[in-house]
Amino acid sequence: MAANVGGTQPATEGRSTLDPLPGRIAVVTGGAGAIGTAITRALQDTGHRTVVLDRDGDIACDLGSEASTRAAAAAVLERYGRCDVFVHCAAAFDQVTLADVDAATWRHVQAVNVESALWLLQAFTPGMTERRFGRIIFITSDTFWAPPAPVLLAYIASKGALLGIMRTLAVTLGADGIAVSAVAPGLTDTPASRVVNTDEQFDAAVDRQALKRRLTPDDTAAAVAYLASDMAAAMTGQVLCADGGLIMR
Repeated sequence: MAANVGGTQPATEGRSTLDPLPGRIAVVTGGAGAIGTAITRALQDTGHRTVVLDRDGDIACDLGSEASTRAAAAAVLERYGRCDVFVHCAAAFDQVTLADVDAATWRHVQAVNVESALWLLQAFTPGMTERRFGRIIFITSDTFWAPPAPVLLAYIASKGALLGIMRTLAVTLGADGIAVSAVAPGLTDTPASRVVNTDEQFDAAVDRQALKRRLTPDDTAAAVAYLASDMAAAMTGQVLCADGGLIMR
């Protein structure tokens, strides 16, 4: 997906709107996947210039590698000058139970799902602090509250780690005008999820939801667009469960 590369404009403050916000740079990890593509499109529709970090992204990146991730962060700053909105959507789904898990699998999942976000934010948050504006949004999962299968041990643990990071950074960075939040999707109808889930499993998830329909990537994208907008100026340290009401906290 090509980046939307219009002229640079300063970030806009003090607006309660989902109208376009021209000039804000939004970096999306995992933006080549179905949910990441929907998020990127939603941010473009609200005027953001988007940069996808993925193996096939605007900036090619192996998020399982610290060196590759740090190089991608440097490339973003060199080409685009800054990051105003950071969305961490990338996720490794290696399936292992407690009996099966090994160090290599565990470390790969944590490297992609957790550590890469830290290395990118080390590069991006100094500029956010200087400009007194930033939005950081982690894509987590409602499986953290309702684990559906033992094989998701490493994945669910990584999503729990992101929630801890989200809350810590919300407190740490709030005084600098940086809001840090998360979106937790439920089982979403994507090509990847259809490979590992049957129609019966999708139907079972819908049965547990308050809203009786399959979730789509646009459901997650809409929540992200809201959190990235000035309408969410007072939102930080919060999780929006975009899961049809399966999890109610």
